[in-house]
Amino acid sequence: MQWEDEAVVIAARPQGESSLVVQLLTSRRGRHAGLARGARRAKGRGAYEIGSRVTAHWQARLPEHLGLLRCELVQSCAALLIDDAPRLACLAAAAAVAEAALPEREAVPRSYAGLLAALDALCTDRLWARRYVEWELTLLAELGFGLDLSQCAATGAREELAFVSPRSAQAVSRGAGEPWRDRLLPLPAFLCDAGEPAPPAAIGDGLRLTGFFLERHVFAPLGRPPPAARARFVDRVARAATISGGEPPSIGD
Repeated sequence: MQWEDEAVVIAARPQGESSLVVQLLTSRRGRHAGLARGARRAKGRGAYEIGSRVTAHWQARLPEHLGLLRCELVQSCAALLIDDAPRLACLAAAAAVAEAALPEREAVPRSYAGLLAALDALCTDRLWARRYVEWELTLLAELGFGLDLSQCAATGAREELAFVSPRSAQAVSRGAGEPWRDRLLPLPAFLCDAGEPAPPAAIGDGLRLTGFFLERHVFAPLGRPPPAARARFVDRVARAATISGGEPPSIGD
């Protein structure tokens, strides 16, 4: 059995002296692993770096086998971010969440497309933090835990949405939610309006929002904590918000 597909490298771990066990997020087959023989040698090593977009070739005798993997580099993301610690932290978080949250060998086309959008934003240094938060929302929706941010759960209003109910995962307007704000999750304006800026404080609110539902619906049922790489990225955003006071310029703008 064999296949060829577009993919993004989300993990690569040493196997023996020169090989790697590589985890990919593919366009048609979801998260998929394979053994890349000789991948740790200098020639072609860039194809197996986290965030690399590749053309993947996989083959195995039986579908359930790990299989052999060969990747041809299309674009290296990490090489463009080598001197930018915040963007590298975001890339590491995206790869770790994709590996930990997405099911193996099940197609997730929206999550794949969202990851590509986040990678493009990282590589061009434009709106990358907000694209990352939007990707986590997409991932939650594709896993069946989507948030309803279209209207207020209490009044049906579509304006002044400022909170999300942790119970229903629905938006709540400012007026309806203010008396209960300590029990609600803040909803950053940029998730409801593409024209709104996304300063560090708003990015932090977005990460807390998606992180709450990821932990409840994805990581806790699997008996594992959220990935450490994501926690490090959240901490970095929190420090940026403290330094800037939550004012523009936005992260990644």
